[in-house]
Amino acid sequence: GALPFRGDTSGVITEAILNRPPIAAVRLNPDVPPKLEEIINKALEKDRELRYRHASDIGTDLKRLRRDSSSGRMSATGAQSIQQPAVDMTSGSASNVPARGAARPMRTKNIVVAAAGILLAAIGFAVYHFKGATTAPSGPARVTQISHWKKPMDGARLSPDGHAVAFTSPVGGVAQVFIMLISGGEPLQLTNDSADKVVDSFSADGTEIYYRPGINDVWVVPTLGGNPNRLALGYAVAPSPDGRWLYYAKMGVIFRSDKSGLGEQEVYRFNTPGLRPRRILPFPAGDHLLVFLSNPQSEIQDFRAYDVNAQTRTALELGEVIGNPLDAVWAEPGTTVLLSRSINGLTNIWKYSLKEKTLTQVTFGAGPDFSPMLDPGGKGIYFVNGKSSGLLTAYNTRTKESTNIVEDATQPAISRDGKRLMYVTVPDQERAEVWVSNIDGSQKLKVATTTSGSLGTGTWAPDNLHLTFMEEETAGKPDKPYVVSADSGRPRELNGIGVVIQNILWSPDQESVYLNGLVTSGWAIWRENVDGSNLEKFVEGCGEVFDVAPDGEYLLNLVPAGEKAGIYELSRADRKCALLLPGVATFGARFAPDGKSFSYAVQSEGRVTIYRQAWRDGMLVGKPQIALKLPFAFPLMYEGNAYDFSPDLSTIVYARPGGHQDLYLLRQK
Repeated sequence: GALPFRGDTSGVITEAILNRPPIAAVRLNPDVPPKLEEIINKALEKDRELRYRHASDIGTDLKRLRRDSSSGRMSATGAQSIQQPAVDMTSGSASNVPARGAARPMRTKNIVVAAAGILLAAIGFAVYHFKGATTAPSGPARVTQISHWKKPMDGARLSPDGHAVAFTSPVGGVAQVFIMLISGGEPLQLTNDSADKVVDSFSADGTEIYYRPGINDVWVVPTLGGNPNRLALGYAVAPSPDGRWLYYAKMGVIFRSDKSGLGEQEVYRFNTPGLRPRRILPFPAGDHLLVFLSNPQSEIQDFRAYDVNAQTRTALELGEVIGNPLDAVWAEPGTTVLLSRSINGLTNIWKYSLKEKTLTQVTFGAGPDFSPMLDPGGKGIYFVNGKSSGLLTAYNTRTKESTNIVEDATQPAISRDGKRLMYVTVPDQERAEVWVSNIDGSQKLKVATTTSGSLGTGTWAPDNLHLTFMEEETAGKPDKPYVVSADSGRPRELNGIGVVIQNILWSPDQESVYLNGLVTSGWAIWRENVDGSNLEKFVEGCGEVFDVAPDGEYLLNLVPAGEKAGIYELSRADRKCALLLPGVATFGARFAPDGKSFSYAVQSEGRVTIYRQAWRDGMLVGKPQIALKLPFAFPLMYEGNAYDFSPDLSTIVYARPGGHQDLYLLRQK
C-alpha cells in the first residue's frame, strides 16, 4: 500500500521518479515473493526499453505468479496450496468470498492477489506523472518553476495581461499583499498595516489590486505601489471585463457599483440559508455572472454554481460541484472553469465544464496544486504548489515563554480554568479531528474525527470537563452539533438547527446551550436544553455570539465587519440587542470570571493588543483599557478562530501558519 516515491511536493516526487530507485518491496514487507518484486521493478524501470510495453504483459506475469503460488511452486514462502477467490480487477470486488469461519489463505497469497491492484495503481501513479498534466493531445506537458519564494503564497491572482501575480504572505504574523512578475524575481510588498488580508482580483486594466483586510471590506492598492484606499463594503470583488462595473457580495446579496465604488445597486439576493457567495466570475460578454456559493464556516471543498443575470435580476442554478470555489478562474471564458480539488488526500488542478457539468483532471502530481491561473497569451496554466504548515503555540504572559503544542492545527479553545485546551487538526485534505490536551500540549486525547466534512470547536462547559463542537457538512446540508466529555471521547449529538453553526456556548448552570447559526438575513441564536428538549430560536440579527456572562443574563456578540461592525450585548430577559463598542475589528470577546469586564484582541503595528472593558449589569463603565501588549503578531482568523486567551490572560494560544510555496507554469511543448 506504500507509494514507491515520496516527497512533500510534486517537484520532489517527480525528481525521484526520474532519477531514483524505488523503495524495495521486500523492505516494506518481507513476505513479498521475489517474483513479485521483479514485476514491480520492471514496471518502474527508468529505461523505457526495459519496461513493460503492454498491460497484458503485466497481467501475464501476475497470472503466472498467482498460479505458481497457488500450486505450491513457490516453496520459499512456505505457503500451502489454497485456491484464491477470483478478483474482478475492474471493480475490485471478489466474485467468491469465503463464508465466515472458512479456512483463510496464508498471508503471502493475500499479498500476491492484492499486490496486483496495488501494482497497477503504482504504475498509474507514475504514468500520470510522465504523461503530463493536461488532456490535450498536442504533446507532453512541461512544468517550469517560476518563483523561489519558499514562503506561503495564498490566494494568487494573475493580472489581465499575464505579466504579474498578486498574492498574500505573512510578514510578522500578518498577511500582507505582494506582487511578483511572472518572469520571476523577488516579490514586492504592497501593504504594511496590521490587518490580515485576502486578494480578490486585479482591476480590468491591471493597474490596481482589490483586496480585503476584513470579512466585508474592499480596499484597493496600485499595482506599482502606493497608498491603499478603501473602496466599498463587501467581499469577493470582481470587475466586469470592460471595467465599467465592480461586482461584490454582502452576506447573501450580490451588488455592483462603478469602478470608484459609487452608485451601488443590488443585483441579486440569494435565498439559500447556510450558503454565501464565495467567488464571482463575470462572463466575457453581457451582464451575466458565474457565482459560487458555499458554507462560509466550512473548509469543505464543494459549492453550488449559479448563472446570475444582472440585467433581469434572475439566477439559474447550474448544479453542485466538488472543488474549491475560492481559487476558481475561467479556463475558456463562459465555458469552463479551472479550480483545485482534493481526492484521496491529493490536491490537483481540475477543469469544470458548465455545459456538461463534468470535471476533468489537469495535473496529476502529489500536489498540493492550487490557485490555477490561465495565461492570456497561451503559454499555459500558472499554479501554486507547496505545502502549508504551522504551529499551535501557547505563550505564558508571565514567564514570557512559548511552547509549541501541535503542528497544523487551529481553532484553539481554552477551558474556563485555563488548564485545558481544545483544537482542530487536519491531517489531510479529507479528514479533520478534534483534540483536547493540557494547556502545555501534554496528555492529548482525540475526541472526534470525520472524513465526510470538517470540524469546528465550540466552548468548554463551566465544569472544565465537557465541551461542544460541530461537524460542518457539505453545501446545503445543516451542520451537526455535539457535546462530548474531554475524558471519555464519546460524542453525543444535539438537535440540529438546520443551518450552518458558528458557535455553541454553555449556560452558566450547564443545563442548556446557545447555538449561533447562519440564516438568510444574517446570524441567529437558538437555545436548547442539553438533553435535546425545548429547542427555540432566541433572537435574530445580533451578530455572532462569543460568550455568556457568569450570571447568564447577557450574551456577548460580535459583528466582525461592515457598516454594523462592533461588539454587542444581548439581554436574555428582553432579548434586545445593544451596541457596546462600535467599529471594533476583532474576532472574539470574553467575559472576565467575575463578570465585571470583558476582553478582546486587536491587531496593531505588528503586534496584538488585548483590551479590557469594564462592564456591569449591561452597561459600560469608562473606556477600554490596555490589558496586555504582546510583543508579536498573529492572525485572528485562520480556518476559523486562530487564537484564544485564558480568562485571567495568563496564557495565549495562537496559530502560526506557515509553509513553503512557489509559482509554476504548466505548458505543452
